[in-house]
Amino acid sequence: MEMGMGVWILLFSVVTLISKLSLALTPDGVALLELKSSLNDSKNLLSNWIDSDASPCHWTGISCSPRDQRVISINLPYMELGGNVSPSIGRLSRLQRLALHQNNLHGFIPNDIAKCSELRALYLRANYFQGGIPSGFGNLSQLTILDLSSNSLKGAIPSSLGRLKRLRYLNLSTNFLSGEVPDFGTLSTFGRKSFIGNLDLCGQQVSKPCRTSLGFPAVLPHAGSDQAAVPSKRSSRYIKGAVIGAMSALGFAFILLLGFLWLRLLTKKERAAKRYTEVKKQVHQQPSAKLITFHGDLPYPSCELVEKIESLNEEDVVGAGGFGTVYRMVMNDCGTFAVKKIDRTREGCDETFERELEILGSIKHINLVNLRGYCRLPTAKLLIYDYLAMGSLDDLLHERVDDRTLNWNARLRIAFGSAKGLAYLHHDCCPKIIHRDIKSSNILLDENLEPHVSDFGLAKLLVDEDAHVTTVVAGTFGYLAPEYLQSGRATEKSDVYSFGVLLLELVTGKRPTDPSFVKRGLNVVGWINTLLKENWMEDVVDKKCGNADAETVEAIVEIAARCTDANPDNRPTMHQVLQFLELEVMSPCPSDFYESHSDKS
Repeated sequence: MEMGMGVWILLFSVVTLISKLSLALTPDGVALLELKSSLNDSKNLLSNWIDSDASPCHWTGISCSPRDQRVISINLPYMELGGNVSPSIGRLSRLQRLALHQNNLHGFIPNDIAKCSELRALYLRANYFQGGIPSGFGNLSQLTILDLSSNSLKGAIPSSLGRLKRLRYLNLSTNFLSGEVPDFGTLSTFGRKSFIGNLDLCGQQVSKPCRTSLGFPAVLPHAGSDQAAVPSKRSSRYIKGAVIGAMSALGFAFILLLGFLWLRLLTKKERAAKRYTEVKKQVHQQPSAKLITFHGDLPYPSCELVEKIESLNEEDVVGAGGFGTVYRMVMNDCGTFAVKKIDRTREGCDETFERELEILGSIKHINLVNLRGYCRLPTAKLLIYDYLAMGSLDDLLHERVDDRTLNWNARLRIAFGSAKGLAYLHHDCCPKIIHRDIKSSNILLDENLEPHVSDFGLAKLLVDEDAHVTTVVAGTFGYLAPEYLQSGRATEKSDVYSFGVLLLELVTGKRPTDPSFVKRGLNVVGWINTLLKENWMEDVVDKKCGNADAETVEAIVEIAARCTDANPDNRPTMHQVLQFLELEVMSPCPSDFYESHSDKS
């Protein structure tokens, strides 16, 4: 009897063990749990990633192949995830898509990702990754999209990326990469847009010559023909003599050139020393003079910068904003910058002003105007920015009457890029930054019509020193949220309202307070609301847009309506706005949209 009972107990134990083994989490699931353990999930959005499941296929952000239930996609953008990416991700051998963009991830990008041999799309943009780009990425033969932009990556671009024959979208912009961009394989097919914002890169793709150790631009010879002529024996002696003579002449010319450059360098140093002495004397006499540069982005002597700033006059004025006059400053090497002279009525405590400016100067994003430096003179305070050749969106929309540069695709890209810049201020800066004055004249455009949000942080800095709210309304009528007008309290949601107005301005081509709105809604928000139930398409869309398809116009207007809801609690966050634009307006892959339409704007 006891023996029979023992057999039954043993049999039950075996059945239980087999049952547990059959429910054990798959190897892909185990690898994902290791990934989760290295992440900081502050919002507990990965709470359903649990080891008691047999499969990870229903977990948040995970997609599996229906054929064999292997993990093929990890899609976790905008989740506010922190921490590091675990090397365990390399064990997901069937992974095709990895999207971790717009989070707070840091540390190094694991080279183990290169083990995911079927990977096709890798999105790691807008995080805080450091170190270099793993050279192993060159082994991802199926990769078509690689986006590592807006991180803190350093070092050289691996030439191994040139082996990625299927790669059709590459974005390494807004990092701290350096050295020559490899002109090898697939890398040679990508232009400046893929590398912009890396100030120490050089090479043909970024239109910046690399310099030799002597400081001269490196010029590489180009053969006139792929086939060289073979000289006959009879003429070889003459050719040899000619070559020797030419080399001797070139050597003599090179010595003369070095001597000339040496003398020129000496005189240049003497002139610079003289200017430095003069500026130093002025600073000594006027101790309030001060120059601060951010990022190390201004490769000019302080004396030259101060000299250029002091020489600015009315002929250099390119605009006047709410905070002062803007000048165009051209350096001796033709480097061009915008200098904003702060209105004296807006000046505050120097110490607080400079402390806040240091924060603004540390912010770097492809869709934000780069603050290069600050100069305090006895007569003025001046901010030094990048100069953007196409000017403001306001000017392009409203001042250039016959200009059809802003077609519909260009406007969509401007909306998308502006949203990325504003979302970065709201969600990725610490402390977060509320703009307070979003409008078309504060959206500046470069030669590729890429948008850059300007004047961020200035409304708070120059209107009120309160660290939390502003009690004096800053901004432009027509863009201001109703609650902001009433209370003077600026929030992220008041910025969202202004962005919604900006979207309507892009669609209609009209200013927010156009005279045509007087009879119907008073402003562009009210005007749109009165036309929503009518055949508004023909009346709303700017004729200069070209062929704007009804579907994307309706989507933009719907997003704008959400942003300009009278109740701020009903408005989306800028992260949500960015998601709406990605999902409803841009193509399924925003990167594809940029690539396929970049030459049509």
